[in-house]
Amino acid sequence: MGTPKFTRRQSILKTGGGLAGLSSLEWLAATSSIAQEDSKYAAVTSFNRFPRMVHEYYVEKIRGVEKRSLEKKNKLETAADAQAYVKDVQERIGRAFGPLPKKKSPLNARVVGTLDRDTYTVEKVIFESRPNFFVTANLYLPKNRKGKIPGVVGTCGHSHNGKAEVAYQSFSQALARMGTACLIYDPIGQGERSQYLDEDHKLIYKGATHEHNVAGNHMELVGEFLGTWRAWDGIRALDYLLSRPEIDSNHVGVTGNSGGGTLTTWLLGLDRRWTMGAPSCFVSTWRRDLENELPQDNEQCPPRSIGLGLDHDDYLAAMAPKPVIILAKEKDYFDVRGSEESYKRLQHLYGLLGKEENIQLYAGPTPHGYTQENREAMYGFFNSVTGASEAKTEPEMVMEKDEDLYCTETGQVVTGLKSRTVFHFTSRKAKSLLQKRQERALSKETLKIAVESSLRMPARDPNSPPDFRILRAKGGKRFYPRPNFNTYAIESEPGIQALCTMLGDERMSSRPPRAPEGSKGRAILWIADRSADVELRENPVLRDLIEKEGSEAAVFACDVRGIGESLPGTTTGSDPYSYYGADYFYSAYANMLGRPYLGGKTHDVLRTIDLISSYGWKDIHIAGEKMGTIPAGLAAFLHDKVTKVSLADRPESWHSIATSEHYEFPLSHMIFGVLRSWDLPDVWSAIESKA
Repeated sequence: MGTPKFTRRQSILKTGGGLAGLSSLEWLAATSSIAQEDSKYAAVTSFNRFPRMVHEYYVEKIRGVEKRSLEKKNKLETAADAQAYVKDVQERIGRAFGPLPKKKSPLNARVVGTLDRDTYTVEKVIFESRPNFFVTANLYLPKNRKGKIPGVVGTCGHSHNGKAEVAYQSFSQALARMGTACLIYDPIGQGERSQYLDEDHKLIYKGATHEHNVAGNHMELVGEFLGTWRAWDGIRALDYLLSRPEIDSNHVGVTGNSGGGTLTTWLLGLDRRWTMGAPSCFVSTWRRDLENELPQDNEQCPPRSIGLGLDHDDYLAAMAPKPVIILAKEKDYFDVRGSEESYKRLQHLYGLLGKEENIQLYAGPTPHGYTQENREAMYGFFNSVTGASEAKTEPEMVMEKDEDLYCTETGQVVTGLKSRTVFHFTSRKAKSLLQKRQERALSKETLKIAVESSLRMPARDPNSPPDFRILRAKGGKRFYPRPNFNTYAIESEPGIQALCTMLGDERMSSRPPRAPEGSKGRAILWIADRSADVELRENPVLRDLIEKEGSEAAVFACDVRGIGESLPGTTTGSDPYSYYGADYFYSAYANMLGRPYLGGKTHDVLRTIDLISSYGWKDIHIAGEKMGTIPAGLAAFLHDKVTKVSLADRPESWHSIATSEHYEFPLSHMIFGVLRSWDLPDVWSAIESKA
């Protein structure tokens, strides 16, 4: 079997042109081919002796954050303590979700149609949450109103048809029938707001979760968070609702399920105007979600949030002591135990503020979804606050056809209104940041500070080499370029091992051999793309490099965390490199901790170099291919023992990714906000003398 091919993806990245210039059929063919090759590559990693390493590392980190957070919460003893905590958590949420727009642009709202029903009307509303960034919404208004009425903003879960989904039509209709207005809007990437359409106006990415990650992941390169953009849509929806003369500003709430439960939670944390809230099928704890191997969309994973000590309950604590009900499910994949834990934490806070009755929990008996029993719990809670109705059960309803609820003629804002897309804003910001970077040249020392600041690696002493384990050889003869080998599990940091295989012509002792006296101490250190084992056996670039360097050069090949022998055997699905796979899952948690996954991978390379050089191998030729080139190149820039660098099929730049609408590049090799200060070409240029 030959080396798995990634040439199509890498040629795309290297030219910086992305897939934007292809027709939709060409694009789909290219991405399908890439996906098949990726899956094949994932399947040929022969040995995986540390499949739980990365998972348990992050579990330990999250447990530590949770423990410190609980200690802080449990020390709250007075109303003044609680009030100070609420203010503190509001400030931290603002930091996690920044930057919000400095000012609100005109909504330019208009009603483009109305459905007249028995006890309510449905107005078809279009507004702009940002300039030329259109939001489609339906406003359900009760008839026969007497004075001002309560209002609720509805946020949709991951339904392909957004506001037209049966569960979301149901609660919108029912609220209106009970005397409360409901404005439900399409989220980015759903309903009438799909962001990626081909020339036939068909979806390129099937499923809202996929589209959200495509849009959200490369937003992070420019320091933006898709969850902030989605929350801003919700804030502007509230602006519109409050602009309506029918609405009582003393009674405005927000509710949603799943992805909408997420946005409800974020909105309650971000805006002080809400007077009540009901997040459904989301609120648990970060620890439970991680322990249960539950990947979530980009907008559900706020960068830096866990590092700032924020858990799910904190977003609701920002509302305290206003009324909030947590809606959960006994059979949900969002762990109901976490819902109960969040509720108990909030009970303590609300109790100190003298309003313990204002925080409630309801757990329905069925699986995930905004089903009738949870909707009725929401109606009862909101009605108890507003007095809008005494109804206890959901009325009979007739669902509308999707197209009857459309606000646009084509059913899509991109085609019907020529709306800008998220990518438009990401690309525009990337180009603005490039111009700013070009205006200020970085010295090598300044660049080093910028790189280290972005990577946020653990502290290390290069003069104190790491300890290592010696792994027993597995699999007998592996057809490596040299007949003998040892594999070392290098203790990169507590809980993490970099798996490094050393090849030899003669049988090797337990520890790495020292460089011969009087030699230059030449060594090759190969940083694997996906698997050192596979690449040692089958990669022609590595084999040619070993042959060219000759027998005097020691050969090491390294799996950094999360690949090869430590490829996580977690989350759902067979492909860890899929858009929802393990590689993305731990990247998202690393970002939430404020410690990029790429920083950890680079640290693994640096500690491997520290170990190798301690045995006299000080003329180190670091090499890699594809994804291995980024941690290899960064380590080559940061470590003075690297004298030569060979990087095959390296990505040209993060800028080229941020400005390519369709791209194939993992979140694990991106850094939040990196393009504010530096880009990969800065590093490639700095190590050019070693090439």
